[in-house]
Amino acid sequence: MTDIAAPVAKARDFRVISLVGAAHFMSHVYVLMLPPLFIYARGEYGVSFEQLAYAMAAFGICSASLQVPAGFVVDRFGSGALLIAGLALSATGVAIVGLVPAYWALILGYALLGVANTVYHPADYAILSHGVSAPRMAQAYSIHTFLGMAGQAAAPAFMLAMASLFDNWRSGFLGIAVITYAVAAVLLLQKDALSDRHVAQREDGARKHAPMMERESRWKILISGPIIRSFIFFALLTLTGSAMQNFTIVGFGALNGTPAAQASVGLTAFLIFNALGVLSGGFIAERFRHPTRIATVGLAASGVTILILAYVNFPIALFVAMLALSGFLNGVIMPSRDLIVRAVTPPGAFGVVFGFVTTGFNVAGVIAPLLYGRLMDEGQPRIIFICAAVFTALALTMVNTARAKK
Repeated sequence: MTDIAAPVAKARDFRVISLVGAAHFMSHVYVLMLPPLFIYARGEYGVSFEQLAYAMAAFGICSASLQVPAGFVVDRFGSGALLIAGLALSATGVAIVGLVPAYWALILGYALLGVANTVYHPADYAILSHGVSAPRMAQAYSIHTFLGMAGQAAAPAFMLAMASLFDNWRSGFLGIAVITYAVAAVLLLQKDALSDRHVAQREDGARKHAPMMERESRWKILISGPIIRSFIFFALLTLTGSAMQNFTIVGFGALNGTPAAQASVGLTAFLIFNALGVLSGGFIAERFRHPTRIATVGLAASGVTILILAYVNFPIALFVAMLALSGFLNGVIMPSRDLIVRAVTPPGAFGVVFGFVTTGFNVAGVIAPLLYGRLMDEGQPRIIFICAAVFTALALTMVNTARAKK
C-alpha cells in the first residue's frame, strides 16, 4: 500500500502546487506591467512619475485594507472559489487599463487589481498548507514563490514586446487580460484540487461551540510578537524589491546614463536570478532546516550588493552581473521567510496569518512608489538605491527576532 500511496500523494501534491503556482505567476505579472512602460504612459496621460505611482498606490491601498478580512473568509469558507474569482476580477481590471485610454481608467483598473490581490496570498498558502504533504512543504513554498518571481521576470519583456509589435503600449494589458481569463478557466475545471473545504468542515464543530473565542484567539495570534515582526519583515522586503524592480531602468538611467535597453537587460537578470534563487532557497531550506540563518546571510549579502550598485558605475557586463547576484541573494531567503511564518502559525489559521503578514507587501506597495517616484522627480535616483540597502538592513533585524516557538 505504501508503494502505491507515495506516488499518488506526490502526483496530488504537484497538481496542487502547479495550479496554485499558475495563479501566483499571474498575480506577480500584474506587479510589473506598468513600470517598463512608465515613459509611454507618462507621455500619453501627461502626468508625472509620482502621478503614475498613484495607480500602484491605489493597488496597495485596496490590498492592504481588505487582505486580512480576505484571510478570515478563506479560513472560514475555503480557498478555491475565491482564488478563481480573484483571477477573474484581475483580468477585468487589466482589461479596463488596456481598453480605455484615460488616466482615470488606469487608477480604476489598478484599484480592481488591488481588490483581487487580497485573495492570492491567503488562498494560496491555505491551499498549499492543507493540500501538500509535509515532506514537500519547503519545495511547495519554493516552487510557489519561484513561479511568482517568474511572472515578474516575464512581465517587462512581454509588455515591451507587445508595445513594439502592435505599436500601442496598452496592447500588453489586453494580452495579459486574455491570459488571465484562460488561467481562471483552467482552475475552474480543476477546482476539486483547490478545495480545502474538508478542513473547514472538520473545524466547523469547534467554531459552533466557541465562535467568539476563536475570533478572539485569531486576533491575539495576529498581534503576537513573531507575527507583527513577520509583517514588518515582509514590508521591508517589498520596499527593497520595489526600488530594484520598478526603478532600475529609469533610476540607473538618470544616475549613470545607462541606456534603457541595457538597464532592461539588468532588470531581467535581477528577476531571473531572483527566481533561480528562490528555487535554490527551497532546496537549501529543506536540507539545512535553519531558515533564520539562511535569511540572515542572504539579506546581509544582498544589502551590500545594492549599496555597491548605488555608488559604482560598472561597465554593462558587471552591472548586469551585480544585479543578477543581488536578485539571487534576495531570492534565496524567500522559502525560509515563508517557513518562519508557517512555524509560528497554528493549524487552521494559515489563511488569516498569511493574509495579515503579506499585507506588509501592500502597505509597502503604497509607500514605495510614492517615495521613489518623488525621489525621481527631484533628481535623486541614488537615494532610491541607498534606501533599498537600508531597508534590507532593517529586514535583517526583523528576521532574527521573528523566530519560531520551540
